[in-house]
Amino acid sequence: MTPGPATMKGKKILIGITGGIAAYKVPQLVRDLRRSGAEVRIIMTESAKEFVTPLTLSTVSGNEVVVGTFPDSDGAVLRAGTWHIDLAQEMDCMLIAPATANTMAKIAGGLADNAVTTLALAMRGPVILAPSMDSDMLLRDVTQENMRLLRERGYILLPPAEGELASGLKGPGRLPDLPVIQKAVEDVLHQTSHDLKGKKVLVTAGPTHEAIDPVRFIGNRSTGTMGFALANAAAQRGADVTLITGPVSHTSPRNVKRIDVETAHQMHRAVKKFHRTSDVIIMAAAVADFSPVSVLKQKIKKETVEGDTLVLRLKKNADILSDIGARKGKSILVGFALETEHGIANAKKKLKGKNLDLVVLNNPLQEGAGFGTETNIVTIIGRSGRVERLKKMSKFDTAHEILNRVVKLL
Repeated sequence: MTPGPATMKGKKILIGITGGIAAYKVPQLVRDLRRSGAEVRIIMTESAKEFVTPLTLSTVSGNEVVVGTFPDSDGAVLRAGTWHIDLAQEMDCMLIAPATANTMAKIAGGLADNAVTTLALAMRGPVILAPSMDSDMLLRDVTQENMRLLRERGYILLPPAEGELASGLKGPGRLPDLPVIQKAVEDVLHQTSHDLKGKKVLVTAGPTHEAIDPVRFIGNRSTGTMGFALANAAAQRGADVTLITGPVSHTSPRNVKRIDVETAHQMHRAVKKFHRTSDVIIMAAAVADFSPVSVLKQKIKKETVEGDTLVLRLKKNADILSDIGARKGKSILVGFALETEHGIANAKKKLKGKNLDLVVLNNPLQEGAGFGTETNIVTIIGRSGRVERLKKMSKFDTAHEILNRVVKLL
């Protein structure tokens, strides 16, 4: 890669190298990153030394290389005992390249048995993984599940490249090309510029479940993916994030305080507890509008119902968004509008009626948007009436687009 502009001037990048054949490519990546203005620090596992030497990496990075959980240091660069915390706080992001199946399994399981996994667990900033392994290992169910868990927890995984592998076979599993890795690092650093550092962000996510009897409930199709993406993105930008979520299957993002609730009433109570101390409130939860007037103590038996019809009496739940809008003070309040028709008009009505600073509109009937998808297609409307239609993108990228506009309001 030819030297380019100093696109990462002043940025501090930590590279973790593990025991894969693709480790031999890392010295060139280090040189490329330094040409872009970044400072690069390197840690590596013992097995990584079989593919590239600490001396080579120290030479190209200009810094001491850490090998092993207990590095041998005179204290000038690393403080004994807390070196991993020092580096985790100092560096802007961490890149693990190559990220082997073994390393990803350890991080997914929360293990910290070498320098790389220890830093991956301690890092406050974003952690990017560049997987590299044979196709059979990559495509195993257990590896795919570990990668899914890592994504949910807020780690950023680059898609492996396809081509000829060390085994002589062809398929997915190659380390992504170095320009692709560098571009990904630049993008992550641009998104996670800590522009929310010192700010308290409250996010709601998921559905609520309103009990009918001990085994049945009224709910909706929300999976909480958008709300969790917002919490993850805000945390990566340095915010102190509290996530209030209804019943979902997601694991908690890194560096996020999570509060689990079930009903609309419980969510309302939790939001009221935290909203006064929040600089930003993002209400992404799909709260049930109605709940049963009374909850039966025993399961409704089919044979006890007269005829073919069961009648449920429902009552309106409190409008959490309206309530917080009326008392939000100086907080930035963001709401979501899920509309299947007259979207812009209904969203603008919601924006004004509930005293929002931004409303995010999407249509669940549109392919690539709505519940249960990894992507979203949204329109963002501000108090000025400006309408911004965004292209289809991942919910994580959508979250950053929303936060970009929140930052401007702050």
